[in-house]
Amino acid sequence: MGFSVGIVGLPNVGKSTLFKTLTKKEIDISNYPFCTIDPNVGIVKVPDERLEKLTVFSKSAKTIPTAIEFVDIAGLVEGAHEGEGLGNKFLANIREVDMIAHIVRGFPSGKITHVHDKVDPAHDVDVINTELILADLDTVDKRLSKIEKEVRSGDKKAITLKAVLEKYKVALEDEKMANSVVLDEKEKEVVKELQLLTNKPVLYVVNVSEEQKAAELDAILPDIKNKIFLPIQFELELRELEAEEAEVFRAEAELDPKVSSLEDLTTRCYDLLGLITFLTTGTDETRAWTIKKDSTAPQAGSAIHSDFEERFIRASVINWQKLIEAGSLGNAAEKGLLRTEGKTYIVQDGDVIEFKI
Repeated sequence: MGFSVGIVGLPNVGKSTLFKTLTKKEIDISNYPFCTIDPNVGIVKVPDERLEKLTVFSKSAKTIPTAIEFVDIAGLVEGAHEGEGLGNKFLANIREVDMIAHIVRGFPSGKITHVHDKVDPAHDVDVINTELILADLDTVDKRLSKIEKEVRSGDKKAITLKAVLEKYKVALEDEKMANSVVLDEKEKEVVKELQLLTNKPVLYVVNVSEEQKAAELDAILPDIKNKIFLPIQFELELRELEAEEAEVFRAEAELDPKVSSLEDLTTRCYDLLGLITFLTTGTDETRAWTIKKDSTAPQAGSAIHSDFEERFIRASVINWQKLIEAGSLGNAAEKGLLRTEGKTYIVQDGDVIEFKI
């Protein structure tokens, strides 16, 4: 399955620099607002040491990782929900992605212009969140105004949807995100079509310099748990070096342990989207497959081909590490480590699976 992460934030906070660093694409990262108008799109592999180890184990000819699509969305400004700064176009771009990586500037600099002429991460977060909340409130109000006829007719789905919309309206008017509203499974199902911006998972990425240390980092967005600190410009410079040379520079920089890497970013996005990886391995290829957590074996099989779900009979399953420790599939079977699972089996992260159809 494919999934996408929208890189969002105010102008000049490092969105396009991050995109270039992640994807190694040459894009315009000039120091002025609205440098990006049409979103740039790039594919980034998800780091996974299991793939390399299984490739060696199986003597695979190819190694195919799973990947994330990153979308570099132009900087939002105050009034975006009313169309300011091409706001309608940018909000539409956000609506199309699965989650948001909200880039916030946390480094001081006299060389790079800040749209508000000050470095204030909490204020920047509030500006973007307010625009997303107001855009969602407009969506909810419009849907409420159209649903009355269906409710009066006794349509059960419409009645449920109206109740949820009213919950959302209360939260949004209280300046809370839509994802703060607790819904049951039935309610979640009826509101999928709304695609509310503040219902999407969000990872706050604080763009820092490599020199910033713990005390300074601790003061940035202390109330937000779902964040990482990333020295985006430093990571861009490292990407332009050979791997060994980059490791030397990273060691010399003595980065604070709180500072993350690009690999941490992609992994955190993967986790926030509620995704796991199962693996297939053999002499032809070792490959990672992306599925939703709590997927059954047939649902996981559909990631390979729809026939695998429709014609599923059973699956041979083993944890990747236990397979390597066993030395071969034959040994794993003899030791009782290779299991036969049916249609109700819930696939676990790191399962190596062979499907029988």
